[in-house]
Amino acid sequence: MCNRSVSCVMLLLVIAGQAIAEDSLRTRLNDTHADQADVWVYNDLRQGMADAKKQNKPLFVTFRCVPCKDCAAFDADVANGNQAVLKLARDRFVSVRQVEMKGVDLSLFQFDYDLNWAGIFLNPDGVIYARYGTQSSEGADAYNSIDGLLATMNRVLELHANYPENREELDDKRGPVKPIASALELPGLRNRPKYAEQTTKQNCIHCHNIHDAEHQQALDEGRYSWKMMWKYPLPERIGVKIDRRDGVKITEVVAGSAAATAGLVVGEDIVRMEGQRVTSIADIQWVLHHRPGTATQVIVETNRSGSHTLKLADDWKRDDFSWRASMWNAPPRFQAWAPALPDAGRAKLGIPESDSALEVRWINRPSAGGLQAVADGLRENDVIVGVGGKTLRWNTRQFNAGLKQEYRVGDVLPLTVLRDGRREELMIKLVE
Repeated sequence: MCNRSVSCVMLLLVIAGQAIAEDSLRTRLNDTHADQADVWVYNDLRQGMADAKKQNKPLFVTFRCVPCKDCAAFDADVANGNQAVLKLARDRFVSVRQVEMKGVDLSLFQFDYDLNWAGIFLNPDGVIYARYGTQSSEGADAYNSIDGLLATMNRVLELHANYPENREELDDKRGPVKPIASALELPGLRNRPKYAEQTTKQNCIHCHNIHDAEHQQALDEGRYSWKMMWKYPLPERIGVKIDRRDGVKITEVVAGSAAATAGLVVGEDIVRMEGQRVTSIADIQWVLHHRPGTATQVIVETNRSGSHTLKLADDWKRDDFSWRASMWNAPPRFQAWAPALPDAGRAKLGIPESDSALEVRWINRPSAGGLQAVADGLRENDVIVGVGGKTLRWNTRQFNAGLKQEYRVGDVLPLTVLRDGRREELMIKLVE
C-alpha cells in the first residue's frame, strides 16, 4: 500500500496507461491469441527484462507476426491453448508476447527473421539460453510442435539452474553487436515514415522486413548475392535428421554425408556444436548459420560417441529458399502476381499434368519492373508455360526463387505464354 497519495495516483495512472496501450495494440492488430494476460507481458520487452531480473527467472520471448496465417495454429496453442506450456510460461519463466519489431534490440534478439513464429530464451543479463522455431519449404509448421517446445523449455530451465557456471558454453549463443540495433534505423528499410507511425496491420514491421533491409543495404553497397538467401541451414545440410519432437536426437544419418563420414550415430543426442550447448533444431541452425558457406568444418559433440569434426564441401548451405518472405523483395523482381492455374483451366488449355502453368493475375504497373513488363508485352490473364525456352516445372514460389538465382538486374527474361489460345514468346527486361 502506498504511503503517499500522489505516488499512488501516479502509479495507478502508469499501470492504467500501459493497459490501455496494450489493449489498443491488441485491437489494432486483432490479436485474438493474446487472452492469457496473467501469463504474458504484452509487447513490452523492457518490462519483461525487469520482471525476470527481479524474480530471477529466465525470460521466454515469443515473436509472432499476428497478420500472418502461417503458424497461426501453433501460435494459438502456445499463447493460450496448451496447458503444459502455459504452466511453465507462468510459473517458471517471465514470458513476453512480442508482436512488432519496432522496439526490439536487434543486437540482443538475433534469429531467422523469415520465421512467422520464433521463441528466444535468455537470462535477464542478456545471455541467450536457446532459440526455438524452424521453417522450411515443407511448410510453416513442419518443424514446430508443442512437444519440441516443451523439451527446449525444460532444457532451458536446466541451463538456468546451472548458470553462471555454464557461461562458457553459452557465450557464443548471442551474436555480435549490430552497428544499428533498431529496425527503424536500418539503412535498407523502405517506407520508413510509414513504419514510424502508430502500429497497425498495414504498417507493422514484420520480422522478414529486417532481412529485406539487410538485402537492400547489401545491394546499395554493391555486395549483394542471392546466396545470402542460404540462411540458417537445416541439420539435413550436414547429413543428419533430427527428431522434430525432441530437438536434439539424431533419427537418420545420410549415407555419404559429412555426418556419416565423421561417424555420427542414429539414436544419440547432439549436445554441443562449436562448443555451444544445443537445446533445439533452431540452436543447430544458429551455429550452422555462422559457419562460412564455402568449404569449412564444424565440430559436433554427442552424448555417446563424443566429439566429431564434420568437413563440409563448398556451397554446403545450398537449399530451397522459396518459402522465405524476404525472397520477394530480393532482386531481380518480377513485378507481377502469377499463381498456379487451376486444374480446370489447365485442362481447358490442354496443358499436361506434368507441366506447370502460372496465370498472370496482376501486374504492378506503378513500379519500374511492372511498367517494363507491360512495355515488353506481358498482359493480365497471360498463362506462363515456359522460361528460357524450357517447359515450366516450377510453382509460383519456385519461379521467383529460380528467377533470383539464374538472372540478374539488366538481364532479359524469356517467357513463353499462352494468350487467347496462341503461344507468345516474350522478352522481359528485368530492370529492378
